[in-house]
Amino acid sequence: MDIEQIYKDADALLEGHFILSSGNHSNRYLQSAKVLEDPKRAQLLATELANIIKQSGLKIDTVCAPALGGLLAGYELARALDVRFIFVERKEGQMQLRRGFSVEKDEKVLICEDIITTGGSAMEAAAIMEQNGANVTAFAALANRGFCQRRGSDTPRKPECKLPGDVPFFALEDFEFAMYEPADCPLCKAGGEAIKPGSRSK
Repeated sequence: MDIEQIYKDADALLEGHFILSSGNHSNRYLQSAKVLEDPKRAQLLATELANIIKQSGLKIDTVCAPALGGLLAGYELARALDVRFIFVERKEGQMQLRRGFSVEKDEKVLICEDIITTGGSAMEAAAIMEQNGANVTAFAALANRGFCQRRGSDTPRKPECKLPGDVPFFALEDFEFAMYEPADCPLCKAGGEAIKPGSRSK
């Protein structure tokens, strides 16, 4: 499966001059919401990811996603794995488990995002699961931005990665883009104006 081509076909792999959630600039941007707006395509990608996870032999009881970005990917992955789906969400700036969701002691939970960059949001979700007694046994995403090392990839783990090295991370593809500090951005120096197309834009 050509994951990059699927993103391109969905107009989800953008080229231009972008401000990332980190504040850095890049000439490329992933917008997984565009991929997931087609339910059939979302199901196709989630099934492929589920097959990779199943082949590992890992036991998963529940998929948990951080809202908002991970909801569609997490739900479809849970369906493909035939397990329960829950999510955590921010309230007053803090990630919380709400809406009547709960986990059992030692319940095996996989944390799913649409995209994993450094893994910060995924780790917040994992912390909530562990505080409630669950066992976080894996992380997963449709796309890996190349900071963390996914199973089956030769792309090395970078210092910015926040995911634990001893917990498996599954993703469909690595997307490594050039990133620049705003003061050193060659796109800015060439006179280009950066835009922020992501969900956190104003």
